[in-house]
Amino acid sequence: MKISIDARSATLHEGTGIGTYTNNLISEILSINSQDNFTLFCSGKFNKDFIKKNTNIIYSSGRHSGFYDKYYIPRMLNEKHIDLYHIPQNGIGLEPSSSYKTIVTIHDLIPYIMPETVGKGYLERFLRDMPNIIYNSSAILTVSEHSKKDILKFFNGYPEEKIFVTPLAANSNFKLLNKTSCNNYVKDNFNVNNPFILYIGGFSSRKNVLGLIKAFKNAYKDLDKTYNLVLVGTLKDEGEELYNFVKQNNLDDKVIFTGYVKDDILPILYNSCEAFVYPSFYEGFGLPPLEAMSCGAPIISSNISSIPEVTSDNALLIDPYNEKDLELALVNLLNNEDLKLNLSKKGYKRSLQFSWRQTAKNTLNAYKQIISNN
Repeated sequence: MKISIDARSATLHEGTGIGTYTNNLISEILSINSQDNFTLFCSGKFNKDFIKKNTNIIYSSGRHSGFYDKYYIPRMLNEKHIDLYHIPQNGIGLEPSSSYKTIVTIHDLIPYIMPETVGKGYLERFLRDMPNIIYNSSAILTVSEHSKKDILKFFNGYPEEKIFVTPLAANSNFKLLNKTSCNNYVKDNFNVNNPFILYIGGFSSRKNVLGLIKAFKNAYKDLDKTYNLVLVGTLKDEGEELYNFVKQNNLDDKVIFTGYVKDDILPILYNSCEAFVYPSFYEGFGLPPLEAMSCGAPIISSNISSIPEVTSDNALLIDPYNEKDLELALVNLLNNEDLKLNLSKKGYKRSLQFSWRQTAKNTLNAYKQIISNN
């Protein structure tokens, strides 16, 4: 097979979900496939693991994406007689072609499902471009069965057999660590002196962090120990609104905002927490709960969208629209050491079922099916 992948997001969107997906997917595909030929369009300082005997690296700037997407990349794909071109970043940059097949990864359809949680500019572009991307693609990869159902719902007529589910995975640094050492690090670097509940992620209203803060405020009096709620994420826009809510409700001594935390520190936080809580209203996949399970943290998360696919029955799943439900789950889990230990063990075992290598294998199988179909 002659495969080409738009690898630019591995650099341009480094640190984001799409950037992490692109980088890990390509690295694993190349580690297990030495017989096929891969042409990678890269930008900036790309991953050295992309350089293999069977890869051809072509520099393609992200600054002038219109020129590269419309003219340069299609010309190169035709010249090299590519069989299949894969665009991992929601298909952005796809140009229709009859000379090679195309596959796009659609991570989620949040702008269709919860448009009020998306910036105006991104919303307009997504709604304008996505129908063309979907209907002009030879096939689609997506990250959960729930996202597949969303695609079929909003894009009536797209063939179900051309949508392939390839679940994500946690990076290898999310693993079990020495809890005492992790606790000491958190105490020294984040000034967290009590056992704590952890949230990691964005502060969009879609993530329902305000609901978590309110549930924690109401549950606090019923907890057997003194706890902190630690919220990890960049404080801007909606994050600042949450920060102001905490101050206005005199929760400063209980709720700790860490701001941005580097990826290599996140496993320490996951390993230290008494519970990881992720009450999101909607996720295309839900990577933070999987990262937390990989570190042995007991989970409270939502019983809707894709999250049950990730956690299965190895977490306490709540209705995120029911604040009381989350409050009771906090009390139930934090006051029950046996339950915490049980969910920690079960969640960790569940996390072992996900790996980037398996994602790569699923993706290669999809490539083969698409190329073999006329």
